[in-house]
Amino acid sequence: MKSTKNTRAVVVGIFILLGIVILILTILTLGGQNKTFAKSIQVRAVFDDINGLQKGNNIWFSGVKIGTVKKISFVGGGSSQVEVDMNIDATATQYIRKNAKARISSDGLIGNKIIVIYSGASKSPSVEEGDMLGVEKAINPDEMMITLQSNNRNLLDITNDFKILSKGIVEGKGTVGKLLTDETLLDDFEQTMVMLRKASNNAQTLSSSIAVYASKLQRKGTLANDLVTDTTIFRRLRETSSQMQEVSRKANSVVENLNTTTNGLNTKLNNNNTPVGVLLNDEDAAADMRVTLHNLQTSSIKLDENLEALQHNFLLRGFFKKKAKREAEEAKAKEKPQVAN
Repeated sequence: MKSTKNTRAVVVGIFILLGIVILILTILTLGGQNKTFAKSIQVRAVFDDINGLQKGNNIWFSGVKIGTVKKISFVGGGSSQVEVDMNIDATATQYIRKNAKARISSDGLIGNKIIVIYSGASKSPSVEEGDMLGVEKAINPDEMMITLQSNNRNLLDITNDFKILSKGIVEGKGTVGKLLTDETLLDDFEQTMVMLRKASNNAQTLSSSIAVYASKLQRKGTLANDLVTDTTIFRRLRETSSQMQEVSRKANSVVENLNTTTNGLNTKLNNNNTPVGVLLNDEDAAADMRVTLHNLQTSSIKLDENLEALQHNFLLRGFFKKKAKREAEEAKAKEKPQVAN
């Protein structure tokens, strides 16, 4: 009986001991999560709106939990601002600067509210006990919802416009609708594309021809290359061009002189006071000239008859015979050298 009581006492003692151990482990675990037993400092920040932040919520820095929210209180008598006291692990203070800023965020999309601390400029000293951190305005969910609603309305308007546009296209309205429904316009477009393709081929052919011509220009010994590179030929061409211009100027001068002479001649021909004008324009003078020429011709005939009569006259017959004999001898003298050759 006594051994049974002792066994029961031992069992009860063991359970009590296990309970105390479990209680201590639980306290240590919860204290470790809440940084209860870790050395920490307290800093503050004043927010216009904490968006549902509560005491005990976590504080994060660069994705690492470094503390918890210790206290939340209003600032002043009638102010709407809220002061948040934060316990921060002392080991993390060397990375947080006095000009660091705090912002209220969410642990996930719809999780608990947290405070996120940004380190600040590296030249600033580390944060100390009781420092006041700056605040960065958090995104308000209500403002996000308003923006989303506005975007939804804009998207609805765009959808309606696109619906009207697509309906018009299906009905063949507008340029795009005609392109999709009008076969004639589509055929014209295809023909245009064919012509553009031909033009592209022609342009390619022209480019190839230009390339061939350019290669010929670069080939030494050819006329084209000499014209481009040989300065002597180019200088001669320039001199030839200058000479041709000079010849052209002289030709122009000659033509002008001819025009002047022709104009003067026409003036004289049309003037009845000049001998040429009288001969060309005066009919009486022309008739007198005709009569004079007729008389000269008649006189010439009579003179020939008189000369013929003189040749048969006995007084001059010997003279004409001697003259004829001398002319015959001269003719024979001229023919002898030709016969010898």
